[in-house]
Amino acid sequence: MQDKSLYNMNAAGLESVIGTNKVLKNTYMLLGLTLLFSAVTAGISMAVGLGQGAALILMLVGFGLLFVVNRTADSSKGLLAIFAFTGVMGASIGPMLNFYLAMPNGPALVMQALGGTAVVFFGLSAYALTTRKDFSYMGGFLMVGLLVAVVAMIANIFLAIPALSLTISAAVVMIMSGLILFDTSRIINGGETNYIRATVSLYLNIYNLFIHLLHLLTAMGGDD
Repeated sequence: MQDKSLYNMNAAGLESVIGTNKVLKNTYMLLGLTLLFSAVTAGISMAVGLGQGAALILMLVGFGLLFVVNRTADSSKGLLAIFAFTGVMGASIGPMLNFYLAMPNGPALVMQALGGTAVVFFGLSAYALTTRKDFSYMGGFLMVGLLVAVVAMIANIFLAIPALSLTISAAVVMIMSGLILFDTSRIINGGETNYIRATVSLYLNIYNLFIHLLHLLTAMGGDD
């Protein structure tokens, strides 16, 4: 009887590992595809010279699509929703990228931001995967930090303080790095079993990490 109970426990554990690995595999595959699609839509946006006003509208549409993704994540419609969301978000940063690329060392700064984002994401993901630590305890702190950062961003629209802008970007880089650990840990430890929702979380981490890292690099380069 004891052997049978032990067998059942091992079988349940193995099933859990297989399920987690499947979610992780599907998440990374979908994440790669959505990032590629975002790059394509960003390129199209840059090529047609999309204006700041249109970019703002697209970003607002993106926020609306984010709710659609979460509502449809348990069905096949979720895949269409996530590509619509990431495509719109990619297009919305076209004007920003054109602005940075127009700087004397703009192309180098954009490439450094892309490289830095990749290093941070793969480094932290590898750490979470190899150690398999549970970073769920960071959730509350990260959410509070994110809320404070959003409030500070809104306030700085009216205050327009350069030092505050840099402080916010530095804080967002740290928060997004923490969220990469947190979200990857949730997938590994079974806290997130839906690969569409997991992909959206990691996509937003990478998206915001890139934007604010680019801002910091530009400021350190003396061009912002």
